[in-house]
Amino acid sequence: MRVGTGDGSAQTDAGTVTWGEVLAVATHRLAGGGLAVQEARWIVEEASGLGVGADRPGGAEELVTVGGMSRVDAMVERRLAGEPLQYVLGSWSFRTLDLMVDRRVLIPRPETEAVVGHALDEFDRLADRSPEVRVADLGTGSGAIGLSIAAERVSAKVWCSDVSTDALAVTRANLAGLGRPAMRVTVVEGSWFEALPAELAGGLGVVVSNPPYVATGQDLPPEVADWEPGSALTAGPLGTEYLEQIISEAPEWLLGGGSLVLELSPEQAVPMAEHASSVGFAGVEVRPDLTGRPRALVARRP
Repeated sequence: MRVGTGDGSAQTDAGTVTWGEVLAVATHRLAGGGLAVQEARWIVEEASGLGVGADRPGGAEELVTVGGMSRVDAMVERRLAGEPLQYVLGSWSFRTLDLMVDRRVLIPRPETEAVVGHALDEFDRLADRSPEVRVADLGTGSGAIGLSIAAERVSAKVWCSDVSTDALAVTRANLAGLGRPAMRVTVVEGSWFEALPAELAGGLGVVVSNPPYVATGQDLPPEVADWEPGSALTAGPLGTEYLEQIISEAPEWLLGGGSLVLELSPEQAVPMAEHASSVGFAGVEVRPDLTGRPRALVARRP
């Protein structure tokens, strides 16, 4: 097996070169494709299971196996073809978790990490008066939101729902790696609140969701539009269809004082806040993401 530079030069044979040399070749290839050189280290470390970069040099002198060489080749080719790095690696860090991700689910993003932070703030407010707070993560995808809440709050009892069977397979894979907090998580299939057991109505402390909020036909970067699941991105002609549905239905599922936390795009913040007020929510706020842009709606049931 060989790792080439893309132009036929600088090829190396498995079993005769080190991982450090493979890193150099992978770096050259990705840089030639206009990609960040840091990506080469992540790919080689994922393929080798070793630290090979300048700050983690322990495995740089180990010889490459045939299987390892083949895996690097395949991963570099996928990245050069435009596939997002997170899918190429097969996992991505999200808050305290290392989540499996592939094309069945959206890539977890920093904006959603901030949404989890807002949900945890609301959870803590309720936990001060209750030994157990029930949480629903609607449209869970990889499970990033719901599993983070379960991992970070030991009194949380979490339901993760999604209408996509494929997405829930990823959720369950990530749940399997969660450890003890997994005992407090239930995965259910269905559309929004329809997926939840009827007995939860009026008993949820926090409902949180990162629903599709892109309008049909809206331009997206090719790395998003060509690779991430469209059903998890696009809501309809307006982009607010699912946001409005969740806001309208949430009051009957929340206990008094319970909170709804939704991720949305900045231009949707004001109209969705107005909609939340119109259906009876109190204390409606729009909170910023890490760049200061409006990104999360927080609304409390009176």
